[in-house]
Amino acid sequence: AELRKASKRLTCHKRYKIQKKIREHHRKVRKEAKKRGRKKPKKDPGVPSAAPFKEELLREAEQRKQRLEELKQKQKLSRQKEHEKKRKLEAKKNAAKIKEKAEGQESAGKSKAKTNKFLHKNSKKSFCRELKKVIEASDVVLEVLDARDPMGCRCPQLEQAVMCSGGDKKLLLVLNKIDLVPKDNLEKWLNYLKKEFPTVAFKSATLMKDRTMEQFTKRRARVDLSRTTECFGSKCLLKLLQEHSKTQNKAIQVGVVGFPNVGKSSIINSLKGVRACNVGLARGVTKSMQIVHIDKQTKMLDSPSIIADPSNNVLALALRSIIDTEESGSADVLEGVDAILNHCSKQQVMMHYSIPDFRNTEEFLSLLAQKRGMLKKGGVPDIENIAKLLLCDWTGAKISYHSQPPGSQRPPPYLTEDKIAEMQQCFNLKNLEEENNNTLQALKYPSPASSIIFQSAGMANGTIEENKVIEEASEWENLETSKEGEEEEEDFTESDDDDDDVEDDNMDVKEESKVQVTRKAKLGKQTSLTNSEKQVPENEHSNALSLSLDKTADGDDAYDFNTDYV
Repeated sequence: AELRKASKRLTCHKRYKIQKKIREHHRKVRKEAKKRGRKKPKKDPGVPSAAPFKEELLREAEQRKQRLEELKQKQKLSRQKEHEKKRKLEAKKNAAKIKEKAEGQESAGKSKAKTNKFLHKNSKKSFCRELKKVIEASDVVLEVLDARDPMGCRCPQLEQAVMCSGGDKKLLLVLNKIDLVPKDNLEKWLNYLKKEFPTVAFKSATLMKDRTMEQFTKRRARVDLSRTTECFGSKCLLKLLQEHSKTQNKAIQVGVVGFPNVGKSSIINSLKGVRACNVGLARGVTKSMQIVHIDKQTKMLDSPSIIADPSNNVLALALRSIIDTEESGSADVLEGVDAILNHCSKQQVMMHYSIPDFRNTEEFLSLLAQKRGMLKKGGVPDIENIAKLLLCDWTGAKISYHSQPPGSQRPPPYLTEDKIAEMQQCFNLKNLEEENNNTLQALKYPSPASSIIFQSAGMANGTIEENKVIEEASEWENLETSKEGEEEEEDFTESDDDDDDVEDDNMDVKEESKVQVTRKAKLGKQTSLTNSEKQVPENEHSNALSLSLDKTADGDDAYDFNTDYV
């Protein structure tokens, strides 16, 4: 219960007492004023008429008065001038400050836009340049694939570039992150890929530190974390490369290439036994060619990631493109999450995240945000940040999912039988199979029930030539500038509405609800498009993906026409 304010009402006795005191005080003040009497200002008597030189004295007095008045006026004018000067200076300073602020904002916006443009331009162009350098300099090219989606990590443009470069270049496939896939699935993929290129099963080491970095435990025992302990398949790969260098009778350079977050740098680190290359969860950490000496006969060349072509489908762009999750738009991230969920088994996703049944991506993200405590003001789920976090989980090594290899072996048109034989010439394939079997037996795998079934989108196209990147950069610039304009408008509107906290809260809730509605509409359209495009492949894979996401109408009582033909 709220506390009541104290009443200002007084008792009559108290009120009369106060009035009496006031009357006494007034009486006292009047008495004192009478005693003092009224002091009138004394008049100037002037010069008496009998005084000699009266006229001269009067003139002098008038002159003095005039001088005093002139002095006063001059002082007044000088004061006014000083005030005007000060005002002008202040006005100039204010105008200069306002101009500087405006110019600073414009220049900052322009510089941001320019830096973003040049960064995106230069980074993409430099990525292509560095990748070409690596391909040209290397005798053996290792294409690193994520074992969870090997077909989605293959780049036909890269493979074609290596095949057409000449100079007896060899291409090896390295199947990384094999500990995140069930054993049967891994064996199927190895059998499928070895028919096209020699394939090595690999599990790179994690939690590696620099040589200088050491850690102290509670018992003061020194534990050196610079050496690897959890690497599998490194002996097999090193043997292959050493045999190839012996057949060539020279020291070889081995280029490591692939899409972002497949584990290129971590493979080099695990082969070297020390953290020689920078590794991180963010995409595109490696930005230039880096040479790492493993022994006298082999040099490893670390390369930046392959840039995914914008013509790829949404799934390939979500998993394989170099996205900065902090700067990328929420619509792109939501599209990516939607595409990932569309290519997974719904029940397995629910089981993995321990979330109840959901109708669409928006609902799934809001449930996940509530579960993980990612909330905004007023308990509204933070959908954008949870979507970015989910994308990072799927590209990183957190989630175990697997895709099935194609039913029939259909090599791409650039892979003829002669080319396949060429690539397999200098390698001992029997030893390779034995080593792969040894690594398979040594590892622990997730159970097929705990691993999510994933439908691969096929090979992902990549851009290797610089000329193709320029056009994309110009489009990117326009998008960046438009986004910045919108951000500035939003900043101005937010700064104006900082007066009432309660109003802000209400407005935030309303705006977020509107944004959610628009997002739902967008996602509905996208999903309808994706469903229409994927009618043919869904008929083929109906047995594999019987539990796909339900795309019902917005209403709860909407009739689903698919229920008659289960």
